[in-house]
Formats: sequence, structure tokens, C-alpha cells
Amino acid sequence: MRLPRQAIPIAVAAILALAPASAAGEVKFKIDGRGFGHGIGMSQWGAYGLAKDGKGYAKILAHYYRGTELGERRNQSVRVLLDVRGGRVEFGNARKACGERIDPDKTYAAQLNRSGVRLEGAGGPLAACGDTLTAKGAGGKIRIDGEGNFRGDLVAASSNGALNVVNSLGLNAYVAGVVPGEMPTSWPADALRAQAVAARTYALATDVGGDGFDQYSDTRSQVYGGLETETPTTNRAVEETADQVVTYSGEVAVTYYSSTSGGQTENVENVFLGAEPKPWLVSVRDPADAASPLHRWSETYTRAEMEDRLSGLLKGKLLGIRVDKTGRSPRIVRATVLGSGGNKSVSGPELQGHLGLLSTWARFKLIR
Repeated sequence: MRLPRQAIPIAVAAILALAPASAAGEVKFKIDGRGFGHGIGMSQWGAYGLAKDGKGYAKILAHYYRGTELGERRNQSVRVLLDVRGGRVEFGNARKACGERIDPDKTYAAQLNRSGVRLEGAGGPLAACGDTLTAKGAGGKIRIDGEGNFRGDLVAASSNGALNVVNSLGLNAYVAGVVPGEMPTSWPADALRAQAVAARTYALATDVGGDGFDQYSDTRSQVYGGLETETPTTNRAVEETADQVVTYSGEVAVTYYSSTSGGQTENVENVFLGAEPKPWLVSVRDPADAASPLHRWSETYTRAEMEDRLSGLLKGKLLGIRVDKTGRSPRIVRATVLGSGGNKSVSGPELQGHLGLLSTWARFKLIR
């Protein structure tokens, strides 16, 4: 069945009509939903389904990012924030740090003091490094104590009285540490290839504007685990797509992706409210996503639980939730929380956050 493509009228919007609990038992509220995540761009479970159906990674990417092409960007690098330390980070397997040649078999430290960052060895201070210590990995790899092993280099930078612990490395090497953190490594090769290209493109197209770093190592950017998380299957996907990125009109495109679309993705401006529409980030039908265990889901709450979760939005007793505007998928764009003391207009993402929903694609039912 074709999913609705326009906002549904209020008269037929999903309304949760609340009534006092009857003698038969406590009133409960069932929330039926679809998808997991924001639903913009590539659905990872959809990529899985398409790859299982024999679609190559280029076709998978073209399906989710409309009007795009594959291009190349070579010799790119990325700086990833691993941690913020109080003042010291130890490291090993480095051949050079702060301009000094050092022994890869020994452990050294970047120590923050009043004058900046200094290099320390087992016997004490070795060199003053200014605001930043850069340690070059031996053989292209470095050990950062408390974090693990990574490709590339360590950058320890003074920032607001602490040390930003940053891994600086080539873009392809970074993607090798991202793919296994973002997608199951046993999935079909073309799904992993699509993930590699999407991750590489996203890293190149976005910048968190950090103090000495471009990306976080968690879901604020992409999940990055470094060398120890790499696997043969994901490394092969990275190597087979090396330097490839998604482009629109020749420019690197922002390639949002999420776990599960629920059967249709959404326009970016209908989820990230206030965002400018992007011609490649538009709603597309996604039947291949049906493989996901969260393609459809449901939650049931008591009246008290609903009121507790809606704290801050609810005025008086909860009388209902009215869906006023949906996107093209149809995820909730605007809704109204109806209360005995007045009504409160909320965005779909705001309602999702309060209720702890997996996505903004949700409808409400009263059950007794």
C-alpha cells in the first residue's frame, strides 16, 4: 500500500482520547510506530534488504540519496575526539613526539601544565610542546592508553584547562574504524560498501567545529572504535570503495543515515526542523527495510506513565495527543498535547524525546 505523501487533515489525525479508568480496569495507551532513528537518507536495514536482493552499493546509495553520483576525494584526513582528560595522557608505539625522536617500545606522556603541554618519559620532562603535542605513530599506528590502538597519530591539545585527546588519521583509515561500529560486520558485502561510502562522505561533509577536532567518536558524529574494532569484512568494504564519496552537482553531499526507516524515509526539513531542504535528502519508499525487527513496533503505557513522561508539556490532566501535521512518510512534524489546563503545541522530535519513542512515526490508541 502506498504510504500517505501529504500531511493528514486534523479531522482524521490520530487522536488519543483519554477517559477516566473504568471499573473494568486501568486505562492504558498503545503507541504503534515504525522505524528506529531519524529516518533521513539511507536506512541501514533497507541497505541490508537491497543487498540481499542483489543490488550493488552504487544503486543502494542512489536509491536513498536522490540525484547523486559517486565521486572521489583523495588524500583527505580527519581529526576525531576520543576523550577529554584532566591533564595527562600516556601513549606508546610512537616514533616521534613534540619534534623529538622517541623509542616506539617505551611509554611516554603528554602532560598539561601552566605553560602548555610537555612531553614526559619515564625519567621526567623531555620537551615543551606549546599548546599541542603531536605524537607520530610507528608504522602508521599508535597506542593511546585508556583508549586503545589507532591508525595515524595522537594529538593532545590544551583546551579550557584540559587535554583534548584526538586521533588524527587518513579518511579511509578512519572509515575502517567506523563501519564495524555502525553496521553488523556479517551483513552482505554491498551493504557494508554502501555504509563505507556513506560514512566517508558524512565525515568529509560535516565538521563539529571542535577545538582541534572535526568529529566525535560517538553517535554525535559516527561511532568510531579505531584499529581494535576493524574486521576483515569491513576493511574489505573500505578498501573496495577507497576514496569514493557521494556527490550532488559535483559537491560532497551530507549523507545522513539511520537504522530503520519503517518503510519510507523522510525529507530532512521535516525531521531536523529549521533545516534547509536538500534535493538528495527527500522521502523515498523503502520496502526493503521490512527485514528490520523494528520496522514496526509498539509500546503500551498506563495513564500515569504517560503523564509522567509528558511532564513539562502537559497542563493539568492529560486529555489527548492530536497529530496536526506529518511529513511525507508520515512522521509527526507537529502535534498538540491536550490537557485539562490547556493545550501545548509540540514538534514531533520534542514529543519523541519526552515519550522515549524510537522514531517520530507513531500513532496513539486508547485501550482498556
